[in-house]
Amino acid sequence: MKYLLVAILLVFTSIDPGRIARINKAKKEAELAWQAGDYKLARDKYLYLKDSLGVEDETLLLDLAHAHIMLKNSASARQLYEELTGSSNAQIRSVAYQQLGALAFQQKKYDEALDLFKQSLRANPANEDARYNYELVKRLLEQQQQQQNKDNNQEQNQQNQQNNKDQQQQQNQQKQKQDQQQQQDQQNKEQNEQQQQDKKQQDQQQQQQDKKQQSDQQKQEQQKQQEQADKQKKQQDKSKEQQQQEEQAQEKQTKPDEQQLPFDKEKLKEMKISEEKARMILEALQNREAQYIQQLRHKPSKKPDPSKPDW
Repeated sequence: MKYLLVAILLVFTSIDPGRIARINKAKKEAELAWQAGDYKLARDKYLYLKDSLGVEDETLLLDLAHAHIMLKNSASARQLYEELTGSSNAQIRSVAYQQLGALAFQQKKYDEALDLFKQSLRANPANEDARYNYELVKRLLEQQQQQQNKDNNQEQNQQNQQNNKDQQQQQNQQKQKQDQQQQQDQQNKEQNEQQQQDKKQQDQQQQQQDKKQQSDQQKQEQQKQQEQADKQKKQQDKSKEQQQQEEQAQEKQTKPDEQQLPFDKEKLKEMKISEEKARMILEALQNREAQYIQQLRHKPSKKPDPSKPDW
């Protein structure tokens, strides 16, 4: 970096020769210290010139700011550079903007550094250091933008892939749920069909049991009715038989003990039949006659069907 030497202008009128000698000595010591790399001594000499000797020189302030930079006192250096951006000297103003750009670059404020280097070139287009730094930061920003775009694209691609993956996973989950639901619906359908079939079979079995039970009940009822009918018939037959016996008993009671036969004893002797036998024959004829009369009472009005039994 090119450093501007402080021009020694001696004004002989109203100037203390001793002060001028001290100023020139301090400047010489500061220059030697700078060249020797003793930036602390150089800074102290510049401060001595500025604060103690009251030297008001923009070149001195610029050298002091450079010394602060070498001692990593960026805050003090920035304050002096900002003050010098208002200098009427285009070269000093250009260097001040350039150094502020360098400080911004160190802090990775690349957009701010690019703008400060541009201001330096506007102040002094011949400042090759500022131009080099401007192009360097510009390429860096372009690379960052490209990298940012690449990162954004990569991030977007990753996001798209993740979205597609999530979407595919969601679709798979939905399909799995649908398959499970369909399987469950099919199982429910089969279960319902099986239940309906079982119920139908149970209903059929129940109907068959009901029919069988009804048939058995009908048979039992018919059997019971038949038994009752047989019992009634037996009772009727028994009653009829008892009635006949009672009638016969009454007839016997109404007959005299010794009933007179319609035949003469002489006739019975001629026929060689005893009275006892004749009485038995007579009673048999009377019984036969009574049966015949009884049959006449129940004789049907229509001619009986020969294909059916008599009863």
